[in-house]
Amino acid sequence: MPELVRLYIRSVLIGFGLSLAFTAGLIWLDVMGVGRLILASSQGWIAALMLVVFNGIIFAGVQFGLRVMMMAEPDEGPRGGLRQHDVWQPAPAPVTAPARTGRRGVKR
Repeated sequence: MPELVRLYIRSVLIGFGLSLAFTAGLIWLDVMGVGRLILASSQGWIAALMLVVFNGIIFAGVQFGLRVMMMAEPDEGPRGGLRQHDVWQPAPAPVTAPARTGRRGVKR
């Protein structure tokens, strides 16, 4: 079996294990009354199963993405010669302003 397929299967198993632990924690800690709702209803097992499956899909995808990104080789730095850094210098800009005038419009 190819290594990538084994990696994906491992990631899915880890993701669904995390999902099961997460859902158990939600029910045990009764976050926002979810535990009470699931345990008090006769159909609560469906809600718990849906939480495990949907969170498992999310956690498995995140786990696989993280594992693939961790497989990347470290950067070697810039290639292809020296980097030239631009030196920013202010450029003078001529500004014209109207002459100042006194109170009645007379120049000082």
